[in-house]
Amino acid sequence: MPFPILRTPSVVLSEIISLLQPNEIVTASFCSKNLERLLQNHFRQRKPLKWRLHMIDYKSCGQAHIKTSEDAKQIPVLLAKHMSELKRQLSWKCPVLYSNDQILGTKMTVEYVTDLFGLDIHELLTDRNSAWAIQWVNNRQKNSLYNFAFNKTRKCNSDADEALDFVLRNARASNYCSIEGSVSDNFKFDGKLGPMRKLTIPSNGHWVTGDNLSNFDAIEITIQGSRLSVSDLNVFLRHWRAGGLTRLEWLHLNFEEHTFRERFDEDLEVVKTDERRVYHCSYGYKKVVHGGYSVQRVDGVKALIQCDLRRFVMVVWHQQ
Repeated sequence: MPFPILRTPSVVLSEIISLLQPNEIVTASFCSKNLERLLQNHFRQRKPLKWRLHMIDYKSCGQAHIKTSEDAKQIPVLLAKHMSELKRQLSWKCPVLYSNDQILGTKMTVEYVTDLFGLDIHELLTDRNSAWAIQWVNNRQKNSLYNFAFNKTRKCNSDADEALDFVLRNARASNYCSIEGSVSDNFKFDGKLGPMRKLTIPSNGHWVTGDNLSNFDAIEITIQGSRLSVSDLNVFLRHWRAGGLTRLEWLHLNFEEHTFRERFDEDLEVVKTDERRVYHCSYGYKKVVHGGYSVQRVDGVKALIQCDLRRFVMVVWHQQ
């Protein structure tokens, strides 16, 4: 016997909707226009404050995911596939929109979910073929992204260089930004990045110069595959001591080759120390830093440096 959900009292209806998962709500919304409008009105009045919308446009697949809490897994609620995928007869746990225009399909998918739940896009994951999504998100919502990730490409050519340059100049995220791009040895970036809480370059960080490092506005910076030299870092430390990068608390460089040897310029007044400090990183975990070198900024703020042949770690203690 059909359930008369459209004639259900609002109190009962609210309880019913609260029992559904986001993917079930999206699926139900396709039953009729009346039910879609009912669900839209429900979420306009009772916006799910802890729900977060994640947009993925990666490997030619557009996806809209929802996280119902900070610890919950992402739940795929609507997918956009190219029409050529229709013959594969794969089973999905949510509705799929098939079209001949992948970009248009992805836009329609995300717009449908944002309109249904009344949510902004919280996080964006892209690759080199979906740089359009960055500009599209920036233009369609006032709030900036919270998290952004750009996944690496395999080819190191001029197209890959252009894609990463576009991402660095246009992608913005207030909390976490991950930039992973395979670019040529000749790639250069002359702009600024940030502000954000955490910047991560998980691989191929050889393009980051000393000037780049001085223009990254983040609290935590981690770079893998760095080619920065001792002289580069001396210039960076001089910039920091003079008052640059006032928000920086954590810097971790892993070098491409294990050839780094510390030779700090005398004017930096770097001294050996046996200090032991605990740094509380983002996402709740902590790191113990013991020994190394101490350096002090002109305003009295101190930092502890640890380095060897393969890494350089700098921890800044803003609270004395």
